[in-house]
Amino acid sequence: MTLQQLDNRTARRLFLDRHALIEAPSGAGKGSDLLELITRLGFVQLDSINTVARAHDMILYSRRPSYRPKHLKQLYEGDRALFEHWTHDAAVIPMQFYPQWHLRFQRDASLLKKRYRNWHRNGFEDQFISVLQHIRDHGAVGSSDVGKDEKKGSGGWWNWHPSKTALEYLWRSGALTVVGRNGFQKRYDLTERVIEEHLCPGAISCDERETLDWLCNAALNRLGFATSGEIAAFWDTVSAAEARAWCVDQMQNGQLEEIEVAHADKTLRRVFTRPGTVEDAQNIGPAPSRIRVLSPFDPALRDRKRAERLFGFHYRIEVFVPAPKRTYGYYVFPLLEGERMVGRIDMKAQRDADRLQVTAVWPERGVKWSAVRIRKLEGELQRVARFAGLSQVVFADNWLRDVI
Repeated sequence: MTLQQLDNRTARRLFLDRHALIEAPSGAGKGSDLLELITRLGFVQLDSINTVARAHDMILYSRRPSYRPKHLKQLYEGDRALFEHWTHDAAVIPMQFYPQWHLRFQRDASLLKKRYRNWHRNGFEDQFISVLQHIRDHGAVGSSDVGKDEKKGSGGWWNWHPSKTALEYLWRSGALTVVGRNGFQKRYDLTERVIEEHLCPGAISCDERETLDWLCNAALNRLGFATSGEIAAFWDTVSAAEARAWCVDQMQNGQLEEIEVAHADKTLRRVFTRPGTVEDAQNIGPAPSRIRVLSPFDPALRDRKRAERLFGFHYRIEVFVPAPKRTYGYYVFPLLEGERMVGRIDMKAQRDADRLQVTAVWPERGVKWSAVRIRKLEGELQRVARFAGLSQVVFADNWLRDVI
């Protein structure tokens, strides 16, 4: 049987459309418009690194240039339209999805108890009752508010005192909810004081089959086409085996079909999609030619291998790579122009000097940085600078580098 094929250009357009990058960047960037955008994406990953702006802010800004960090804070901490939990990393997620996280709470409760015992070995389980009682009596807390006399572990990012480990475990397993952050330190409160009662685990029974079905459907909706492994990885709650079984079941019921997607290197890959997707994708118009600076944690790039297959763009973040071994730099931003990844940029907000300092731009292979493209980049960097609260953009000597 001959499978339908999705050519590379159309596949890129479909993928960018599902990630809100095919249309011109515009919109209110706050309130219901911002919530609709986050719902469309599924989640927005949080990250503390603030080289220019934090990752979650860059993700939202690249789609809504009028967005400002206070708008996310209001939606999250003020309106309680979002909650914070885990996908493949910490993220803000639409509150309407909260019932679908009951399964995650259950699975994390089992998984993390064993994992934390191995990592921390600090008797964190003995602190559950005292931590919960402290919060019940005193309100929301940060990790510095509990366990003040406790000894921390030794070395590594898990260098937590027992009550800090207990806070994280109780959050990940659903007893606590993160209600916001001071700086970037989480503040935890009792879930029953934060989440509306009708959404809480006690009010809704967790039907595993229904939740898995929702998670797989929601993942595919945001990917457009995917292997079962990519579906499983999207929320990182569904196992690979569960995603495979779901795809088989949906194929048998006529809810999915297999097609072939052409990669940037001309190879073909079998994926699952919904019937009619290939035809619908042909009607998606081109992306605007504007250059956009993307966060390294942008949802369109989260799956590095998928991004490389579709766009021919190999990317890794080098934060944890020793400086002498870095290829590009500590925190380098990908550059998207239309439907094409055209380069990456090493830049940093120098707040004391009120400027955005550009160290280097590396073109992608086959991309010529003409005077027109450079002007487009300059225009985008001026906008990024304003977003970051800076008044000027300064380029280092020899900023335009050779292709690596």
